[in-house]
Amino acid sequence: MTHPSTLARPALTEPGDRARPTRVAPSLPAAAMTALGLFAAARLTGILALAATAWATGRHPIVLLARSWDSIWYLGIAAHGYGRTLYFGPTVVHSDLAFFPLYPALVRGVTAVTPLNASTAGLLVSWLAAGAAACGMYAIGARLYGRAVGTAVVLLWGLLPHSVVLSMAYTEPVLTAFAAWSLYAVLGGHWVWAGVLAALAGLSRPNGFAVAAAVLAAAAYEVWRLRARKVPHRLWTGAALAPLGWVGYVLWVGRRRGDPLRGYFEVQRLWGSRFDFGEGSLRFVKHLLLDGDRFVFPVTLGIVAAATVLYALLIADRAPLPLIVYSGVLLLIALGGSGFFESKPRFLLPAFPLLLPLARALVRTARARPWHATVVVGALAGLSFAYGAYLVVLAHTPL
Repeated sequence: MTHPSTLARPALTEPGDRARPTRVAPSLPAAAMTALGLFAAARLTGILALAATAWATGRHPIVLLARSWDSIWYLGIAAHGYGRTLYFGPTVVHSDLAFFPLYPALVRGVTAVTPLNASTAGLLVSWLAAGAAACGMYAIGARLYGRAVGTAVVLLWGLLPHSVVLSMAYTEPVLTAFAAWSLYAVLGGHWVWAGVLAALAGLSRPNGFAVAAAVLAAAAYEVWRLRARKVPHRLWTGAALAPLGWVGYVLWVGRRRGDPLRGYFEVQRLWGSRFDFGEGSLRFVKHLLLDGDRFVFPVTLGIVAAATVLYALLIADRAPLPLIVYSGVLLLIALGGSGFFESKPRFLLPAFPLLLPLARALVRTARARPWHATVVVGALAGLSFAYGAYLVVLAHTPL
């Protein structure tokens, strides 16, 4: 069992800038239900804003939520399995092998046991996963800093500019749910659960490997800390399980493509997505600054810059190692990957630990100046609902 002082700090209350340790009940308290209710209210209001915009333009909101961009690929895999490929040229080939299998498998499972069609099942899986993710991040925030911060993290996550994706048939809610509970298990020293959940996270998205990286980093630290004592077998088991989902799918695609080690990465390259250490991102930022572009791209640049600042604050706040590694890997993949620049904020949606410094600041503000906190939350809500409707209904930009 992990010693509680190595990976996570006790819950804290925050009167002003000072903090005192308190105990948080291990079960899901009423405060967690309040956090989940606030998250659901935020997302429901966002859906209503999107629906009003869609109806005003003669479009159907459910179709937009269930069958936009990558959602179509996932629902196709759920209905027919892998095998779809679109050819746009010798160097641009879009294969559905780029999409990880867990979300389509869940959708297919729901359609098999219920009368729901694939689109409705896809939304149901995403919405349930978003709720599970909200509960997991509340549990982490409450464990580390107290229930108020846990609630604030959930509310902020539901009000991010790209949080409309959490209401769509996309995989980010599924990844975040498994990530949050895997990280919570690591903080409590439950290594086998952490490894199993990390493996499932690795089956959900390409950047799901960030969860395994966090578990492995925490396990390595624990091995180093216990170097003079026997390391429990549960730790070795959890560490071994953590990368299996991601590695297993990458090798399966590689074997199917005839190159076990490089096949999957070739599929991604043909989609225009590869890790180039940020060269493509820098080139796009240069174009954006010198030539200007559509509204979505400056907002994307601002979000990515804000995420980088928040990561520095997370490190300065001495957050637990698993949260730093998990968020760092997600940020590294977003910054260092080429491909669709406008999708980077979506790739960062699972990086909820970046919101912890903001959540702590919001709680301090709410206690000292409640009206100021209300204005901040109201402004975030207005931005989230308006921008989310714009992204899905009007922008015609890949999410």
